[in-house]
Amino acid sequence: MTCMAAAGAATPAVADSVPVGVPLDAVKTTLGVDTPRVATGVPVPVVGAPEAPRHHTGDMLPTPLLPAVPIATELGNTLVTTPVPNLLDRPEKDGKGSLDAPATTLRTRTPGAVLGSPLTMPDGSNFGLPNVVAPKLGLLAPELTGAPTALLGLDVPR
Repeated sequence: MTCMAAAGAATPAVADSVPVGVPLDAVKTTLGVDTPRVATGVPVPVVGAPEAPRHHTGDMLPTPLLPAVPIATELGNTLVTTPVPNLLDRPEKDGKGSLDAPATTLRTRTPGAVLGSPLTMPDGSNFGLPNVVAPKLGLLAPELTGAPTALLGLDVPR
């Protein structure tokens, strides 16, 4: 996986996710059915430092005016297993289905904004006064980088 961060932009450190087991025992007791087992990780987002605004010659406002903020998190390892009864119409062929999604890192950057001043720099031909111009507005697109995967499995006794 690659992170496409702008030159000089800080990327946040990635924290581990918090492992969580989802308790479904009450459903099994109440309804009398086998319930799936779910174990996953709750992502802990870590915010990085925003890109520092830069001043350019001839511009009155820094670029970007609203900097993009990098955020990273780890999507935790998720495992869901459930009994699959009566496969092939035979009670002795009870199986187990599973969904396994390994942990992966997810990086994102918030949108940013670039704004041009409605005035130019002081103009010597205009007695040192700035000229009025149409302001420019631009948006920096948000980014999302990651490669989550999952494996679906079915175990059937022979």
